[in-house]
Amino acid sequence: MTERYGEPSVGDVADWWRTSVTRIAPGVVEHRGVPVQDLIGHTDLVSAAWLLVRGDRPTPGQARLLEAALVGSMDHGPQAPSIAVARMAATCGIGINNAMASAVNTLGDSHGGAGEQCVELLAEVVAAGGAPAAREVVAAWRERSPYLPGFGHRFHPRDPRRDPLLALVARACDAGDVAGEHLAAALAVEDALAEGRPRPVPMNIDGATAVIYAELGFPPPLARGFFVLSRSIGILAHAWEESGSGRRNKGPMPPSILPSYGDRP
Repeated sequence: MTERYGEPSVGDVADWWRTSVTRIAPGVVEHRGVPVQDLIGHTDLVSAAWLLVRGDRPTPGQARLLEAALVGSMDHGPQAPSIAVARMAATCGIGINNAMASAVNTLGDSHGGAGEQCVELLAEVVAAGGAPAAREVVAAWRERSPYLPGFGHRFHPRDPRRDPLLALVARACDAGDVAGEHLAAALAVEDALAEGRPRPVPMNIDGATAVIYAELGFPPPLARGFFVLSRSIGILAHAWEESGSGRRNKGPMPPSILPSYGDRP
């Protein structure tokens, strides 16, 4: 190995995990160059998360927007697969960290990925010329898939989280904290989807938070990352509640209900 790579030095080893996120030394913990003791008691968790991920500080208005997105996505009850998995796992004799990990691992493209995909959609609309290009972009997306991420909801005719989140974005636009391009793009997509329909197809929580993440300049993968961070709070709450139920090996259905047997239609 040394013939191929040369003799490793202490510097080679130290540079192996080189990072600008956190510096650790005896008696020292710094996040992005800021001593942790200067953050504790002076910086809220959302602003600290922004600092750690982005390396700079949000304005108060930007921090409020990010916090609102995280609050809006925390939980949607046991009908959400991630929450159901957390509760089932908690009855299987594993630790709460294992229950949370089991639940987080269900947050994929279909359950948990719509926010990331919607940021990509909105970015495409903005890149194509903004709101006037929405119909064209929607048509192109529909050629690839009948599903448009971030719009419509299987339970809510109008997602109760849409209006307050978008109102906060509009307020942030007026204050100059965000530009508003992605908000305009999302509203234009809503209008395009409503054409020819007896009922509109409003944004859901994934669409509304995608507007926020896009307006704040987060790349699409970070929209999913922040959704996972937010939903982990609900996962924790449900796993903890279920762990106190006294039930063991709780399955997806009550024992009195058996799954149908036979070929799937």
